Amino acid sequence: MSEENKDLGDMAEDAMDDAKGKASEMGEKANEKFEDAKEATKEFAEDAKEKASEFAEDAKEAASDFADEAKKTANEFSENAKEAFNEIGGENKKLLAGIIAIVLGSLGIHKFILGYQKEGIIMLVVTILIGGITCGIGASLMGIIGLIEGIIYLTKSDEEFYQTYQVGKKTWF
Repeated sequence: MSEENKDLGDMAEDAMDDAKGKASEMGEKANEKFEDAKEATKEFAEDAKEKASEFAEDAKEAASDFADEAKKTANEFSENAKEAFNEIGGENKKLLAGIIAIVLGSLGIHKFILGYQKEGIIMLVVTILIGGITCGIGASLMGIIGLIEGIIYLTKSDEEFYQTYQVGKKTWF
């Protein structure tokens, strides 16, 4: 039996050596796989950085294009608005001043539209200050004046309005 034990011991030793060899071999393979995974991860990270950089460049270009287009649109709007305000002549100014006089006459905005700043300020001050002191009587008076002026503006012909209020500079009624 002792020989049998010796054979068993040798067999166990051989099995142990085989296991150590296989474990060492598996460890080397695991290290190789780990190094491969590290390399793949590094390549993936570099690709991701490159794609992120490309995306950032595309985004900057798109933002720049959008800003240029917005500036162009704003300039076109500004030019069109200037043209529209410059084209406001007798008819359009008459209509605008008349409607504003009827709707917001107590504030004197129609006077500012016609270029009568002093009269517009007078109506505004009477409405706010005197209207506040007199519990709205001043504001009501200016509202009635604005209503009358609005009706007068709208009932005049274009030529008559132009001659009276823009050429002749008639400030009241």
